[in-house]
Amino acid sequence: MRTILRGCLCVLVAAAAACGSGEKEAEPIVPVQVAPAIRGSIRRIVTADAILYPRDQANITPKISAPVRRFLVNRGDHVRQGQLLAILENRDLVATELASKGQYGQAESNFRSTQAASVPEQVIKAQTDLTAAREALDAAKKLADSREQLFKAGALARRQVDEAQVGYAQAKGQFATAEQHLKALQDVSKDEQIKTAAAQVEAAKGQYESAQAQVAYSEVRSPLTGVVTDRPIYPGEMANPGSPVLTVMDMSSVVARVNMSEEQAKDLKVGDEATLTPAGGGDPIPGRVTIVSPAVDSNSTTVQVWVQAANPGERLRAGTAVRVAIVAGTIDGAVLIPADAVLPSDEGGTIVKVVDAKDVAHDKAIEVGVKEKDLVQVVSGVEPGERVVTVGGLGLEDKAKVRVVEQPGEKK
Repeated sequence: MRTILRGCLCVLVAAAAACGSGEKEAEPIVPVQVAPAIRGSIRRIVTADAILYPRDQANITPKISAPVRRFLVNRGDHVRQGQLLAILENRDLVATELASKGQYGQAESNFRSTQAASVPEQVIKAQTDLTAAREALDAAKKLADSREQLFKAGALARRQVDEAQVGYAQAKGQFATAEQHLKALQDVSKDEQIKTAAAQVEAAKGQYESAQAQVAYSEVRSPLTGVVTDRPIYPGEMANPGSPVLTVMDMSSVVARVNMSEEQAKDLKVGDEATLTPAGGGDPIPGRVTIVSPAVDSNSTTVQVWVQAANPGERLRAGTAVRVAIVAGTIDGAVLIPADAVLPSDEGGTIVKVVDAKDVAHDKAIEVGVKEKDLVQVVSGVEPGERVVTVGGLGLEDKAKVRVVEQPGEKK
C-alpha cells in the first residue's frame, strides 16, 4: 500500500512540474505588415449621386395653330441650329402675305406721289386762286367806288350802290379765304400731308412684316445644334402653341445636377475639378463645377450643384444615374496613413496599431479627417514616421510582440 501511494505522489509531482513548465512557454510572435505615417497633401472630395441632363434642350412649340404638313426629321437625327425641321399648313398665310405686300407697295407709291407732285400742285392752285381773288377784289372795289360817285352826282340809284358794296364785301372775303388757304398749305398742310403719307407707308409695312412673320412661324426650325429625342405628333395632326412638336437636345456635353447638404456644399465653387462615374460602372469622366446655387431649396433644404463634362460620341444619355466626386480643396502638410491601418475601437472610436522600435504593437486612438482613395488624414493620435500595421492588425492584442514582414514586391 505504501509503495502504491508513493507511486501516485510521484505521478502528481511530475504532472505539476509539467504544468508549471507549460505556463512559462514564450507567447507566439504575430507576423504583420507596416507602413510609416507620412506628411503630405490630400484632397477633400465631396461625393454624391446625381442625374445627367443635356447641356441644352429645346421643347420646340409652334406660335400658330395649324396642321403639320410634313416633318423633315425623325427621332435620333442630328440637326443644326436654324435647320428646317417641319412645315405647317400655310397657304392662307402666304396669300395674306402677298396681299399685304401689294398694300405696302401702294402706300410707298402714294407717298412718293404726295411728296413729289400732289402737294406742289395744290400750292400752285392756291396761289392762282389767291391771284384771282385779289383781281376780283380790286374790280369790286373800283365798281363800288364808281357807283358811289355816280350816286353822289344823282346819276345812279341807291340800290345799285348797295349791290356794288355787297359784291366788294364778298370779294374781300374770298380774297381772305384764298390767302389763308395758301398760307396753310405753305406752313402746315404740306408737311402734314407728307407725314400722313409716310404714316400710311409705315402701317402698310408693319402689316406686311406681320404677314411675313406668320408665314415664318409655319416653318419650325431648330434653335440649337443637337439630336432629335422626341416627336410626339404625326403629319396631319394639329400643332398648337404650348404643345411641343419636337424636342432637341445638345448632348455634346452633359450636366450632372447634384443636390447636397449645406455642409457638403459650403466649400464648393465654380471651376472645381470633378469626376462622373456611371452607376452601372465604367471609367470616371472628368468635369468641372459650373453652378453652385446661392440659395437653399426650402423643401429639401439642399443646395443644387451642377457639374459639366464633355460627352464625346454621346456615350452618356440624359437621365442616367452617376456618382459625382468633386474636389472641394487640398490640405497641405497633413499626416497620412493607409486606409487599411484604420480599425474600429471597442469603445466606438477609431484606432491604429503602432509598432515601436522593439516590434511591440500598441493601440492608439486617432481622429480621422479627410479620406482619398487608399489614404486617410490623421488629425491627432499619430506622428509622421510612426509605423502603423496595415496587414495583421485585426484581432491583434495591445502590447503584443510582432514580426514585421515585407510587403509583396517591397525591396529589402
